[in-house]
Amino acid sequence: MKRSAWKGPHIEPSIFKLKKKRLKKTFSRKSVIPASLINKRVLVYTGRRFIPIKIDRKKIGFKFGQFSFTRKMFSKKRFSKNLKKNAKTKK
Repeated sequence: MKRSAWKGPHIEPSIFKLKKKRLKKTFSRKSVIPASLINKRVLVYTGRRFIPIKIDRKKIGFKFGQFSFTRKMFSKKRFSKNLKKNAKTKK
């Protein structure tokens, strides 16, 4: 469900407080990226670790969670190579 238009976008207040640090840490994946963070790096928490994200003009207005993935990419290609290596060593 969308947020009401009259409320405006949700931005975590802690994002504006940490202006002196070079890398800002945020736990809020649901807050919208403000224009004041252009050309800065933000560390977004995924539940396990912090992922660095560089903010540029294209990312303004989107949410932090859209650019920090919580799952690793799985490739069948890499997996099949490991199986072939293991099969050769067992013989």
